[in-house]
Amino acid sequence: MKLLGNIIWLLFGGFIIAVEYFIGSLLLMITIIGIPFGLQTLKLASLALWPFGRDSYQMENASGCVAIAMNILWLFVGGFYIAITHAIFGMLLFITIIGIPFGKQHFKLASVALTPFGRKLR
Repeated sequence: MKLLGNIIWLLFGGFIIAVEYFIGSLLLMITIIGIPFGLQTLKLASLALWPFGRDSYQMENASGCVAIAMNILWLFVGGFYIAITHAIFGMLLFITIIGIPFGKQHFKLASVALTPFGRKLR
């Protein structure tokens, strides 16, 4: 079921989302200051490419002030807008019964987009 969900996800927009994250990541990595943010958008790109069967969790050793400070900075730079976009798409997909699993994936992407620093994907 995960394979089928991922294939449908890729065909109906998941690939486009992943490419957008990847391009954004490359643009962020042009500058030295943007490299940490570019690495986090790569994390979002990999999750957007194949979301079914994958999850994110907070790392225990990432509770330091650097991860918190970077998440706050990320929120103001663009993470809030990315999370809102995923939340809106998730709500729109929840309107139909068929779209509920895809809406859940958008909500998962929204939570990672809100605070990507200190998270690990599995």
